[in-house]
Amino acid sequence: QVQLVESGGGLVQAGGSLRLSCAGSGIIFRFNVVDWYRQAPGQQRELVARITARDTTQYRDSVKGRFTISRDNAKNIVYLQMDSLKPDDTAAYYCHAQPSTYDYWGQGTQVTVSS
Repeated sequence: QVQLVESGGGLVQAGGSLRLSCAGSGIIFRFNVVDWYRQAPGQQRELVARITARDTTQYRDSVKGRFTISRDNAKNIVYLQMDSLKPDDTAAYYCHAQPSTYDYWGQGTQVTVSS
């Protein structure tokens, strides 16, 4: 059974930093694509960052140069380091993986950036 558990969200002032963690069980992250999505109230869920099994990374334009996705293979955790946070980054952040036919999502962690 695949489970994804996010942590690390919180309240931070604009310009600050947070590091989100996604811990996986029932899945080996280094063999899969793992994504971070976010969803603000009244908005669609959007892809923020992606890391592939080959360590290729992708980012949405609005976070390039500020967010960094990485993976700790020994701990089976994917991180999202978020620097220079802006109020527009306020959202619930979700970890996602699709190791087979099914999509797997974490429960989400709230990030709130005050101006």
